[in-house]
Amino acid sequence: MAANGGTKAIVAALAANLTIAVLKFVAFVLTMSSSMLAEAIHSLADSCNQVLLLVGGKRAKREASPEHPFGYGRERYIYAFIVSIVLFSVGGLFALFEAWEKIQHPHAIEGDFWWVPLAVLLGAIVAESFSFRTAIRESNQIRGRQSWVSFVRTAKQPELPVILLEDLGALVGLVFALFGVGLTLITGDGIWDALGTGMIGLLLVAIAVVLAVETKSLLLGESATNDDSAKIQAAIEADGTRIIHLKTLHLGPEELLVAAKITVGAADSGREIATAIDDAEARIRAVVPIARVIYLEPDVQREETRVP
Repeated sequence: MAANGGTKAIVAALAANLTIAVLKFVAFVLTMSSSMLAEAIHSLADSCNQVLLLVGGKRAKREASPEHPFGYGRERYIYAFIVSIVLFSVGGLFALFEAWEKIQHPHAIEGDFWWVPLAVLLGAIVAESFSFRTAIRESNQIRGRQSWVSFVRTAKQPELPVILLEDLGALVGLVFALFGVGLTLITGDGIWDALGTGMIGLLLVAIAVVLAVETKSLLLGESATNDDSAKIQAAIEADGTRIIHLKTLHLGPEELLVAAKITVGAADSGREIATAIDDAEARIRAVVPIARVIYLEPDVQREETRVP
């Protein structure tokens, strides 16, 4: 469900951004507004990012191989990290460069098409709002009671947080562009257009940094959520087994590795130990279905304190 929701949000965002990018480029050609150029590049970068997320999702579904015995689930994290780089370089740095150039040589928006950027920006706000609404609806299916900040920071599925931040950035960026273009038309001073472009650049750089930090954590390897960890621990201990130590690792958004050393009775036979381990694995998978790879190491019951 999470993967399907992420794909639906990506496709909705891609359709909106491709259409908006074309309209923004047309508006830039007609008016030479730097805010419109920055927004056009922003939408183009977002479109490329959504294609990258779709490619990453498809490649992550490949079967495990001898060279990659745990599969390719982390490819989704890699492509999400590439998205942050594209957003930073193509979107943010380009907008800041364009703003610097226009601050040095500001010019007003002139000609018969002064209304075009306003119409495009207002239409883009409507289109992005629909895309953002789709991302919110799909995210709410897995967000639970978490705050939005907590969801972005702890989500194991990278696509939805990426789309949420991109759509939010797109809406705020459009407001900045409307601010720059509007004041330029009112005052006839192109410096406002340049300032709007600079605000867009700073916004994109900030979003890119947040995405890079969060996806870096996923790439390094994150443990199960606190809720899933508690369920796994309870499942193992349901028959009185003690956990000496427990470690979890996400091999991908929907694939979790569980490794634990557990206690067994000193007099238990090999068959009894194997049965106890099989039962514990079944209980774990029942409460945490994404626990695909489970390794339970038996150890003789001792009196010393559990190792954290």
